Amino acid sequence: MAVAEQGMQGAGGGLALLRRAEPVAIPVLALMAGLGVFGLFLLTQGRSPLAFMTYVWQGGFGSAFSWQNTLSRTAPLLMAALCVALPARLGLVVIGGEGAIVLGGVAAGALALPLATAPGAIGVPLMALAAMAVGGLWIGAAGALRHYRGVNETISSLLLSYIAIALMNHLVEGPLRDPASLNKPSTAPLAEPLRVGDLPGLSVHWGLALGILACLLAWVLIERTTWGFAARIAGGNVRAAQVQGLPVGKLILGFSALGGAFAGLAGYFEVAAVHGSANASLAAGYGYTGILIAFLARHNALAIIPVAILLAGFDASSGLVQRRMDLPDATMQVLQGIVFMAILMSDAAYGRLPFFKTKG
Repeated sequence: MAVAEQGMQGAGGGLALLRRAEPVAIPVLALMAGLGVFGLFLLTQGRSPLAFMTYVWQGGFGSAFSWQNTLSRTAPLLMAALCVALPARLGLVVIGGEGAIVLGGVAAGALALPLATAPGAIGVPLMALAAMAVGGLWIGAAGALRHYRGVNETISSLLLSYIAIALMNHLVEGPLRDPASLNKPSTAPLAEPLRVGDLPGLSVHWGLALGILACLLAWVLIERTTWGFAARIAGGNVRAAQVQGLPVGKLILGFSALGGAFAGLAGYFEVAAVHGSANASLAAGYGYTGILIAFLARHNALAIIPVAILLAGFDASSGLVQRRMDLPDATMQVLQGIVFMAILMSDAAYGRLPFFKTKG
């Protein structure tokens, strides 16, 4: 009898393990399926999928320099993914992180001019806060439109991104343009005390550490606070949350603004640690890649970290792949599009795959 009970307990534990594995296994399988389809695409172009993966490894992870390049690209991707993942816990699909990154960078670049003579201990946090405030207001506007006017946040945040990029071009090429920037319009270069240096022992700027810290804090917020619990309830059933008296409107505004603030912070680091001024390079597509990262991570703030590193490695290797395989620059965008479609299609598999089903 005891042996039978132990067997039942072991089987129950195995079934519970399968249930916990499903949220990880399905995105991984979707990623593998997307890579498989992309491999078929390469074959139609007369290219080797094995050679492609070899170059991706070499360009993204095969050397110390490759890791430096990958981790430098990881920093903005972490924060861009949080811009999607945090509102998603409320059931919102916000895809406008690119606009928050761009305007956050412009805000930092604009504030650098009056702070040119200020010490770094004052100027750096002020610029970072300005970038976060602008990013938070920009994405918070999409949340406000959803809450107060019922406007679809996916459409509004995407349109706001286009507006942000146009506004950035206007400001950088007009009122904020440094007269000395002839070939590439930009704001005035940041004073040296306002620049962000590298992490000790690494050739990667402090944005990576702040991005990882942001993911950890976001996980604590969602999983270990009453606000996070309320957000999960509202994301599961808005009507039930309203009946229970939860402040759904405040949650929508707060989580949208917080996600935008993280994206704005990514823009700040792009200016203060990478470019040295605000210019058109801010629109590098990090906000759009962040969408894919957030969906691959199932909007889990901790899972965003390894997924962002993986996608950053693909991005870092794009130049090598292009040169060695004679492929167009948009090849990695094709890969991202295929993987994103695979992730969206995989949502239909949850609870339906026989391997993960339990018998009660």
